[in-house]
Amino acid sequence: MGLIRRNKKSSETIVQNSNQWELMNESGQTVRSDIDFTQMQVPQIAPENLQETATEVVPDEDNINVTPTEENTSKKVSKPWIKRFDAYIMKKFLGTFFFAILVLLAIVIVFDINEKLDAMLTAPLKETVFKYFLNFLPYFANQFAPLFVFITVIFFTSKLADHSEIIAMMSSGISFKRLMVPYLVSAALIAAGTLVLALYVIPPANVKRIEYTNRWVKNKRVDFGDNIQLQVKPGIMAYLSRYDNTTKRGYRFTMEEFKGNTLVSRVTANNVVYDTLGRWKLNDYSIRKFDGLKETLKRGTAIDTMLDVEPKDFLISKNDQEMLTSPELRHYINKQKARGVANLQQFELEYEKRFAMTAAAFILTVIGLSLSSRKVRGGMGVNIGIGLLLSFSYILFMTVTQTFALSGYTSPRLAMWIPNIVYTIIAIFLYRRAAQ
Repeated sequence: MGLIRRNKKSSETIVQNSNQWELMNESGQTVRSDIDFTQMQVPQIAPENLQETATEVVPDEDNINVTPTEENTSKKVSKPWIKRFDAYIMKKFLGTFFFAILVLLAIVIVFDINEKLDAMLTAPLKETVFKYFLNFLPYFANQFAPLFVFITVIFFTSKLADHSEIIAMMSSGISFKRLMVPYLVSAALIAAGTLVLALYVIPPANVKRIEYTNRWVKNKRVDFGDNIQLQVKPGIMAYLSRYDNTTKRGYRFTMEEFKGNTLVSRVTANNVVYDTLGRWKLNDYSIRKFDGLKETLKRGTAIDTMLDVEPKDFLISKNDQEMLTSPELRHYINKQKARGVANLQQFELEYEKRFAMTAAAFILTVIGLSLSSRKVRGGMGVNIGIGLLLSFSYILFMTVTQTFALSGYTSPRLAMWIPNIVYTIIAIFLYRRAAQ
């Protein structure tokens, strides 16, 4: 390469090629090349009158031999897997989301301590911290994560629009559809995390949390049952007059086996005891078998039997569905339906809710971006107000549909997905309006 220095006030140009200096006129012809300009007093030229350009000097292939090396070979520059624009939006999204979660959890801790102060003063501090709060805070955050996503999008997007950053992005050629990509990627990361937590991590943690509240706050566990009747397996029905889960003992037990409409055997016992190995011990029992008009009777004082029945199959507490992982929950629902148990709406609602709330994160993200991407006269306050109104309306709508499912007016699956269907229609309308 040659370095060219031109004086803007004259028509002559000094060109340096290797160690030789040449003086060229305006037409590009060499005026002088035999003078050593390095020994001459070069007049000082003001910086504003000096212009530097680089011109390529093509080497003479006959006189110069170039040996190719690794440094001389051209390399393809690998593109980053994520663009700076996407990283900027995702950083804003995820950072604001986790900050909002932490702030809200701090507020929740204050109110929860105030509500359960007497119980927490009675319970050991170690159990309160590690058994209750360590399991309650993830549970609470995961329950309302989609709504936090919505409020987060409304908040930080309104801030971007208020600072005219959205306008700058659109002016640089970024379409509204392209703008939504980092939003949906961030929502997908949050949704995947909350889904894994809801399906597999939170339920085992809820066992410790509910155990703490049952012991120190308010016992909601069902330990007694009267007139219990259920189907052990197809054709086999069991009945208990009363069962006490604290002593694991039931009274006046009867089990009947049918083939079609014909009774083939009946087992009765004065009382039964359930052990941790899943065995039922029958005390003062009698076994009758029927073969047409013929009857066989057998009596005894005690006998162990394996029945595919557990106390949790007929003693259903309020929060039992929250302590089962989704595979366990699905198995329990199918098992209870096969036995003819009817009060399974809470379990089915919990199962459907875990998936419906995950899908809600994407729907509410689209709504939040569509609402807050434009600068409005009222500033961020208007967008945040609209976001809070839609958040509470979503919660209210879901609560109403759950009530319909519990009352038997609709199926649990439809009840949990109706709010998502309605808000998906709203999201499509707002997206088309914002994209214009």
